[in-house]
Amino acid sequence: MFRVSIAPHWTIESRSGQSLGPRVVDLLVRVDEHGSLAAACQAGGLSYRHAWQLLREGEALFGQALLVMARGKGSRLTPLGQRLVWAQRRIGARLSPVLDSLASELSAEIRKALAPAPGRLRIHASHGFAVQALQRLLERDGIAHELKYTGAAEALAALGSGSCDVAGFHVPLGEFEAEVAAHYRPALDPTRHRTIGLATRRQGLMVTPGNPKKIYEVADLVRPDVRFINRQPGSGTRLLLDLMLRTRRIDPAAVRGYEQCEYTHAAVAAYVASGMADAGFGVEVPAREFKLEFLPCHQERYFLACDAEALDRVEVQRLLTVLGGAEFAAAVDALPGYQAAGAGRVMAVDEALAAAPRRRA
Repeated sequence: MFRVSIAPHWTIESRSGQSLGPRVVDLLVRVDEHGSLAAACQAGGLSYRHAWQLLREGEALFGQALLVMARGKGSRLTPLGQRLVWAQRRIGARLSPVLDSLASELSAEIRKALAPAPGRLRIHASHGFAVQALQRLLERDGIAHELKYTGAAEALAALGSGSCDVAGFHVPLGEFEAEVAAHYRPALDPTRHRTIGLATRRQGLMVTPGNPKKIYEVADLVRPDVRFINRQPGSGTRLLLDLMLRTRRIDPAAVRGYEQCEYTHAAVAAYVASGMADAGFGVEVPAREFKLEFLPCHQERYFLACDAEALDRVEVQRLLTVLGGAEFAAAVDALPGYQAAGAGRVMAVDEALAAAPRRRA
């Protein structure tokens, strides 16, 4: 079995042709994570001498220090060093889902050429951390599949047209449950489709450390001093935010930055962490990873949908086994704000969307 990997790569080059090597930025990222150059060297398998050589190369390019060391206090990045680390993380947050999706498609094509097989599971789902955990276990267990990251509406449309076998979507619990469920109901035929539990997770506001702008609810987003970063139209997260704004009678145009979008939760968190926005809306995991404050707003259930007849396929049965297994539960439960309760449980559409009345034809 082969696995294709595609990683983002970027360089900075001076007019003289001197460039910043990726290992310099990798070293700075490790220093930021571990708090000292010595710990960064240990984590990256570098000698202390080689690490200093990399730093000198980077500092020679910019003519500025990248790292400041204080006796007994470890190491800290200079403002320039911090910006390079931010750039690395933002590039990864924005591009990795796209590249992962492309890698999955390329891997599937290579497998088809090597050993054509009809039993390949095509999964379309919005980028999420439980989905990532599922993909890792599918790959480990050799379950042939290809994963494409899309918004929830696009994923369900692909299921309806037969372009995928499994589609991911999520529905908030409580206040907006009925309305979101009703939004997705036309794409789900109770006689044709079934839903599979994946996870529950928390959505909320991500704000800069210390919450200096005192942002506590969506009503605070309309203040002229608050800059917001949004998710793209068609995503379930954008749908939930729009409902929250509408309920509070807030015109989206009053939110500074409403039209500026990122395509993943991680990219939203990276944007806020960079200081380019004061707040974003998304799940808890990337907020913690980027050391932001997270203000939970809604709990939601993440489902996978498939054709009822597909449940008898071997690859779907293997998918259900993975979802119901202890390893998947442990991986999901370890994610901040996530729980694997109900993972792998097959439900009728009407049961999963019980809060939403069926529309009359």
